[in-house]
Amino acid sequence: MSSKAIRTRFAPSPTGFMHIGNLRTALYAYLLAKSTGGQFIVRIEDTDQVRLVEGAVDVILKTLEMTKLDYDEGPVAGGPNGPYIQSERKDIYKKYAEELVEMGHAYYCFCSQERLQQLHDENGVGGYDRHCRDLSQEEIRQKLEAGEPYVIRQKIPLTGVTSYYDEVFGEISTENKEMQDQILLKADGYPTYNFAHVIDDHLMNVTHVVRGSEYLTSTPKYVLLYDAFGWERPHYVHLPLLMGQNEDGKVSKLSKRHGAVSFQDLVNMGYLPAAIVNYIALLGWCPKDTNKEIFSLDELKENFSIEGINKSPSVFDYEKLKWFNSEYIKMMSPEEFAEKTEPMLKEICPDHVDTRKLANLLHTRVSTLNEVTDMVGFIVSRLPMESDLYTNKKNKTTPELCRQILEEVKPLLENCGNWDNDTLFELLKAYAAESSRKVGAVMWAVRIAVARQAVTPGGATELMEVLGKEESLGRINQAIEEL
Repeated sequence: MSSKAIRTRFAPSPTGFMHIGNLRTALYAYLLAKSTGGQFIVRIEDTDQVRLVEGAVDVILKTLEMTKLDYDEGPVAGGPNGPYIQSERKDIYKKYAEELVEMGHAYYCFCSQERLQQLHDENGVGGYDRHCRDLSQEEIRQKLEAGEPYVIRQKIPLTGVTSYYDEVFGEISTENKEMQDQILLKADGYPTYNFAHVIDDHLMNVTHVVRGSEYLTSTPKYVLLYDAFGWERPHYVHLPLLMGQNEDGKVSKLSKRHGAVSFQDLVNMGYLPAAIVNYIALLGWCPKDTNKEIFSLDELKENFSIEGINKSPSVFDYEKLKWFNSEYIKMMSPEEFAEKTEPMLKEICPDHVDTRKLANLLHTRVSTLNEVTDMVGFIVSRLPMESDLYTNKKNKTTPELCRQILEEVKPLLENCGNWDNDTLFELLKAYAAESSRKVGAVMWAVRIAVARQAVTPGGATELMEVLGKEESLGRINQAIEEL
């Protein structure tokens, strides 16, 4: 490990939503820096102008804000190594590409698109044949003076092996003859990702490059660039693949067919940002000396280390994420939960419903925020029902007994002054004692009458408090008529 202060970066391409894999990369880069008192940089890599999606940069920055991954340098925040958007750094790269040409580590390529296409088969498979690699200086001069369009390609050694050390996967080696002479600078003057990120990481003093393991095999090309310039190589930290469960039980790389795979999709489904962060932190990393699973972001910073990163792929489990989310919902204060859910409830519930009390009732009974609206259909309107719902073996209730109970408690409820859970519960309990009925039977009859469904988030008196006196009595009257 370098003795220098650790500086990591998150360098996404603004080509759409923030994939969970991208967010995990950002999180690990952030945690690695912050766990050691280092710095975390954000850089937008938008040199592939064709694939840019409008608004994608805002999505990236908003995601970092929502997940509290605060960066020390980057867009908006600024810093001494800016600009932090690659398209605004366009003029920087040409100088370095030409420097590589002068040193003999790169060359001008004047091949037309038509010629390059002829090198590929009908499936688009094929590589560059190094046609321009050995042009004479005179040929190059004439073509440049004639204004012929060109790209600059990296001159990969034709023999030997290039190796580097990865902090997770160990020594990685590739035979040079297996690598292509990749394009460094395109005809439009923009650098390719393969070139720009090396230049930027060096100029921004990045010490540790954290990224997905799909880059393991392309990194030898990058270290050759560092070596060509005589620059110190960064430490590489490649992360294991994220997999999804297929319908047949097998796993494959996480994609849309496995469900929501973007951060925003998960938020829209009612998952809390903190729960998402906690869960993905454990997708490829294990804390030392603890079986603990619930970590705040500060606790993750305290516990994170490269040694805990796994080599094996991790499977994204939506049920596990739901468990994490339910735990985070339970940890919210009643006020926090109500603040998030009351607007949703007010939008669908009639005016007579006490949405604050309904939110309190649902607080510990939901796994995602969206389940709130799914669970209150019986509150929003009176559901159709069959009388056999009143039959309950445990409480020995029948439709006939329930009708009798409802007829007897109705006047007691009509005369009830304080319409709150505690008062209503004591009233029904006292009625049960006086009439020699089981409390469970009384509560069952009333709950089914007001809820009109078997399973409810709360008991009879809690539901009556939420519905209010007028609506509760209206439902009891309807139940008596139906019975």
